[in-house]
Amino acid sequence: MTPVLYCTLFLLLGSCTSSGDHKAPPEVVPQVDLTRYTGRWFEIASFPQSFQKGCSNTQAVYTLRDDGAIEVKNSCFRNGKVDTATGKAWVVDTTTNAKLKVSFFWPFRGDYWIIELGKDYEYAVVSAPSRKYLWILCREPRMDGAVYDRIVAELKERGFDITQLQRTVQAPVP
Repeated sequence: MTPVLYCTLFLLLGSCTSSGDHKAPPEVVPQVDLTRYTGRWFEIASFPQSFQKGCSNTQAVYTLRDDGAIEVKNSCFRNGKVDTATGKAWVVDTTTNAKLKVSFFWPFRGDYWIIELGKDYEYAVVSAPSRKYLWILCREPRMDGAVYDRIVAELKERGFDITQLQRTVQAPVP
């Protein structure tokens, strides 16, 4: 399946906000400086999604655009090559800048909520109101184990089903 199809599937699923467990949407961080948030992020762990099946070395690069939106370039290594998808994100909550919408294929869009952020923007945790999606991101390809364990413990305390969380493979690329 092409990246566009994966992204379309993600956005279709992401637009459905009902959840069988009816948990409240997660709280977002109080404030995000988008200039500091832009740049390269490495996926450390996530809830498995079909559009990421077979991926390793997953990362995203966020770039501020002249129109105030953010360019989103996701990539991973899959089937012996780099697989990329480029989309656009925009802020929907200007009070915090922590709630965004992301679209890889118009008219479909999904929620991107920043629910935890390191003091120096060294890590981030992203989810959606439905809690069906969860990504732990880091500025480096590997995260300190104590930091990871603390994040996971806090996610459990916040009601996330951490049994779904899987570490992202960071394999050497040939």
